[in-house]
Amino acid sequence: MRGVDLLQRRLLVCVVAAYLVLRIFSAVVMQLVASQQNPGFIFYSDNHQDYWLMTHVWDGRWYQTIVEQGYPSQLPEVGGVVQQNQWAFYPMYPGMVRLLMTLTGGSFAVVGSLLSLALGALAVGMMAVLVRDKVGPVVAFCVVCVFAASPPSPVLQMTYTESLGLVLLIGALLALQRGQWWPAGLAALATGLARPVAVPLGVVALVAVWLRWKGREERPIRRPEWIAMVGMLVSCGIAGGIWPAIAAWRTGVAGAYTDTMASWRSDGNIVYFQPWIANFDQLFGNGFMAGLLLTILILGFLLITIGPWADAMGPIMRTWLLAYAFYLLAVLDAWTSTYRYLLFMFPILIVFVGAGWKDQAQRLLVGWRTFIWVGLGLGWQVWWCWTLLVLRHSSGDPI
Repeated sequence: MRGVDLLQRRLLVCVVAAYLVLRIFSAVVMQLVASQQNPGFIFYSDNHQDYWLMTHVWDGRWYQTIVEQGYPSQLPEVGGVVQQNQWAFYPMYPGMVRLLMTLTGGSFAVVGSLLSLALGALAVGMMAVLVRDKVGPVVAFCVVCVFAASPPSPVLQMTYTESLGLVLLIGALLALQRGQWWPAGLAALATGLARPVAVPLGVVALVAVWLRWKGREERPIRRPEWIAMVGMLVSCGIAGGIWPAIAAWRTGVAGAYTDTMASWRSDGNIVYFQPWIANFDQLFGNGFMAGLLLTILILGFLLITIGPWADAMGPIMRTWLLAYAFYLLAVLDAWTSTYRYLLFMFPILIVFVGAGWKDQAQRLLVGWRTFIWVGLGLGWQVWWCWTLLVLRHSSGDPI
């Protein structure tokens, strides 16, 4: 009971403390992994291997290029085919890093990773509030612990945009959950320059407005609130197209963003839904088995999300899970980078720890489930770091 009282009174302190402890674990693993690196395969390597170099491998190199060189005014092409370039990466995070580097004189690796670490702490604090409002402080703490121990959680201290994206996403979801339309619109608008989540977030916004409209008889909607809701929906729409529009304006190529994104695909084309099928065929063989496993994955996710064991998370978080999962299925080239993208599906952890039932009497063994998931996450995290953060070749993009 004393622990429950502590969480009720000091929830934010507890979740941030747990987050930082788990980030220390990740830092130790990353330092150990650094000793296994081949210096010739690390971007900006000076033959010295340490934790800070580990924080900006893979996509971190692109953000460092943006900080140092900006975005190209012309798309790089070889034989008329657009090559990989900076326009695939949103500008808010590198802009923040560049500003802090100017103010502090620090290096990209140190400033970028510490910024991600700080934003991650802010994100888990906001996550705890979002979850607490639906299922209470104890479950909120459990969800944050499982999230912070999850296999891809080291990116929360790397030079990646996950931490920033989570702050803005959770801010928008929290505002929508509370019917605060203008803050939700501002957070959604900011995602347009930080992380490509505006499209599924727009679906959540539509559902939130629809739910408010359904309750208009009990709580009439006044004109200022109508204006705020419309403004919020417009912000979501702008967020979905602002970065592709900027890329087109700066390069003079209408499809600059999509052409750049397509350069990461093996065939140089973006075809909705097809990459999941192709990658499952590659992993499990063509035909029946790949289709069966993909079908089981989709049905299993729907069962977890839609069943009564997920009712307590509420319509906002549930809609986000469904909309974001559909978005990933449509546009993602499902591969090892999928690990990082799954961080944004954190509400599903409410179900994983057994706290998604509305009847609290049915929430059994939440503490033990949390303990098991944290242990599994830490073990899987070690595998993830050793498998995907050890660079064994100079091409590819595992994370």
